[in-house]
Formats: sequence, C-alpha cells, structure tokens
Amino acid sequence: MPRLSTWGLLLALAASFSACKKDDTTSNSSSSGSSSTSNPDPITVSTCTSTATGIAKVICLAEAFKSQLDASQITTLQTTYSVANAKRWSNLPQGLVNGNNKRIGLNFGAMTTVQVQYAKALIKEIAGTTTNEGWDEIQQLLNADEYLNANGGGSTYGAANYYLAFLGTPATTGTFEIQFGGHHLAFANTYKDGALVGATPSFRGVEPFATFTWNSTSNQPLQQEAAAFSAMLTGLTSTEQATAKQSATYSDLVAGPQQDGNFPATAVGLKCATMTAAEKALVLAAIKTYVYDTDDADAATILAKYASELDNTYVAYSGTTAMTTRNDYVRIDGPSVWIEYSCQNGIVLSPTHPHSVWRDKTKDYGGN
Repeated sequence: MPRLSTWGLLLALAASFSACKKDDTTSNSSSSGSSSTSNPDPITVSTCTSTATGIAKVICLAEAFKSQLDASQITTLQTTYSVANAKRWSNLPQGLVNGNNKRIGLNFGAMTTVQVQYAKALIKEIAGTTTNEGWDEIQQLLNADEYLNANGGGSTYGAANYYLAFLGTPATTGTFEIQFGGHHLAFANTYKDGALVGATPSFRGVEPFATFTWNSTSNQPLQQEAAAFSAMLTGLTSTEQATAKQSATYSDLVAGPQQDGNFPATAVGLKCATMTAAEKALVLAAIKTYVYDTDDADAATILAKYASELDNTYVAYSGTTAMTTRNDYVRIDGPSVWIEYSCQNGIVLSPTHPHSVWRDKTKDYGGN
C-alpha cells in the first residue's frame, strides 16, 4: 500500500472528521448489538451531554438531529401538529399501508448512517432504560425486521422502512409529538408546554417470536410480555381463571390500529378488587412491561396512576394461559389503562407471533 503524503494524510483525516458533521460526537454501544450500517447504534451528542434530563434534553437532541438534515429532509420530518396526523400509524410495513393511514415523516432509508444515529439518540432519550423494554426493546424490534428482510421478507421489511416525524416544533411551549414507527412498532410521545401528556397509542409486535440472533447477539423482546401475562393468569385460582376466561375467540386486537376508542362499554372478566395482593402485583408487573417503554420518570407517574385505579381494573383472556399459541389473547381493562395481547399466525416465518397494544382511555394522542 503506498504511503500517504502529509497533505494526503491531512485530507483523509478531514474527510473522516466531516462524517460527524456539525457536532463533535462518538458512537454509543447497544445491548442489542445492532451496529450494522443498516441499523446503527445511537450516537452520543456531545453538545447535549451536559444538558439536564427532561424536556430540555429532549429539545436539545431534537435540534441536534435537525442540524444534521438538509432543508428538504426537515420539511419531510416536521409537519403541523394535528390529531389527524397523530393517527397515521399502523402495525403493517409501510409498503402495505393504504391511503391516509400511511406514516408521515422521514424514514431511516432516506437518512445517512450518521443521521440515523442522531435520530436514535433522540428516541433513546424518550424511551425507558429497563432491559428488554423501552430503548432496548425498540432496537430489538428493528433487529427483528432486519432479520425478516434477510430471511424471506425482502425489502418490504427492514430498519430502512421506519419513520420518525415531528408533529409540531419541539419546544417548552405549545403541543408537539415525536412519532416513531414501522412494522410492529408505534411509539408516540405527545408533549404540551414542556410536559409529557400522552405516551399512547403504543403498539408492539414481533416476528420471529422465537429467540433469534442478529449481529451475533440474541434478541427477543416480547417474550418478557408473554411471560408476564402467563404468570398473571396462572397466578389466579381455578375459579378466578374461569371468571376471567371468555368464550369468544379473539384472532386480533380489539383496539388496534385505526380502532381508536373501540373499548367495550362494559368491562368483562375478573375484577382486580377481588384479587389477593400477590395477584394484583402480577397484574401490575404485566402493565409495567408496556409503561416501562416510556422514559423512566414519566413511566413512574403513569404507573402510579394505574396502580391507584387497579381495584376497578379487569383482566380477561381467551385461549390458553401460555400466550404463545394462535388465538391466545389477554386484556387489562381499567378506568385509564387498556392493554391487549393477541397471538397471530406467522406471516413471513412460522409458527406464531404476537401483536399487542397499550392505550390510555384518557391520554391517547395526549388526550386530544
């Protein structure tokens, strides 16, 4: 290999430095091992590391991300806040979503690797830190779609098909939403005057359901949810299980995508007020696997509200208590909380995979 001249070496170093454009940053490792160029790890944004946590940090990271984009990309990323825009989400890959339900925003496939890393730095900040929940879960779901892309799904699947949108301008005044989603993932945080006012609708699904290896790392985020639901149901007495079990077969979610407000007028199943303290703790443990997808501070506030309403919350299920076979279904239905989990047939792979949704009856889309 020929030796570079001093001038050539300086040019090479300058080219390397310019890859991080507009900010002095370093890569950050991820427990999910997603370090490929198609699904890179988030970046550490040096200009935001000294910023306090909370909304100031969120705004700093949002602005840092926008600083990496050109004018056309910013126009695609950021649009007016409206409930109609907020409702544009789906569990399907973008290529299979129809009409006005198609996601808006800027997709990872239209970004450079560094831009994706900045986007992920923001998403990581507004997600939870619990293992297999929050940010860790999001990375593993992106890995799952990369796996589908490489194992029979083709270009319809993969991290390139996930969209990030700013509905409104991230600021300490006014209303804005940070919306991120793609196949089997909908993440929507709505802020008003500097405070989180809604973290739902929040959709999670995964295929394959079996543990899979991607980038030499083991992945399977939703087995934790399935195990929590199974523990909740098997922790009931046989009499309580009989009360909770429904005769109907549920092949999909009742309040899934584009089913806003589709909650039953009368709750069914077993009322938590009749449960023992240990049984109630198992219900809260299942709720945590969804609430903990939100940043830790806000998750604690949301969970406290759901705990205060637990006695008026109902548990119902259909199928088996394993939550791993087709048509296994469970719901948690409270004054505010609504969580559903439904086991489906495999689409690209076999045999089954789950769909699940967390909604808040008073705070979906920030209560708007």
